Amino acid sequence: MKLLAIESSAKAASCAIAEDGDLLAQYWQKSALTHSRTLLAMTEHLLADMDLTMGDMDGIAVAKGPGSFTGVRIGVAAAKGLAWGAGKPVCGVSTLKAMAHHLRDRDGVVCPVMDARRSQVYNALFEGGTLKRLTPDRAIALDELAEELRTLQKPVYLVGDGAIITFAFLEKAGVKASLAPEPMLFQSAWGVAMAAAEGPFGPPDDLQPAYLRLSQAERERLQREKKK
Repeated sequence: MKLLAIESSAKAASCAIAEDGDLLAQYWQKSALTHSRTLLAMTEHLLADMDLTMGDMDGIAVAKGPGSFTGVRIGVAAAKGLAWGAGKPVCGVSTLKAMAHHLRDRDGVVCPVMDARRSQVYNALFEGGTLKRLTPDRAIALDELAEELRTLQKPVYLVGDGAIITFAFLEKAGVKASLAPEPMLFQSAWGVAMAAAEGPFGPPDDLQPAYLRLSQAERERLQREKKK
């Protein structure tokens, strides 16, 4: 199965082509440019450089969240548009599960973390090797995560754009953890492609973002309504 994968849930954006579990090509960038400006252009260039078209793809995979509200919306919208235009099925995968694939060979617990601000991270825990899910995707306070990890009797490996701040917090709390190597630290479309190998694929109409919590604008609106 040949897949086009898209990742735009945080500051880094990437697209990749994978076939039957093998990465064929990936374009990745972390710049000040908005994903709405770069993501489709990167995808177009990637396909052209590989001498492929959307018609050659068997499906499209995308990180559906959690993550940046704007970034997730852009990625999901791009995947839907490409799928509709080419008549292809689409698979939305957990951003956290996709990141866990970067460290699936580790013997221990893989701990993807994304900065959710307000001293929280988006997080899930996975068993190394099998990537068996140990927790659901969640928004969790750093102090709560530290106490949970403290009880584990296995090595902990951090991956994701929140890994550095989490590592610093855990170090102060006396909880041991290791950072993923820098080339594997941030979200990637390759991880999305690997996570999508498990499916399911479906029509683009069924694809929905998974934000885990309300956006800042929605929280502020609710606060205003409570004051009335």
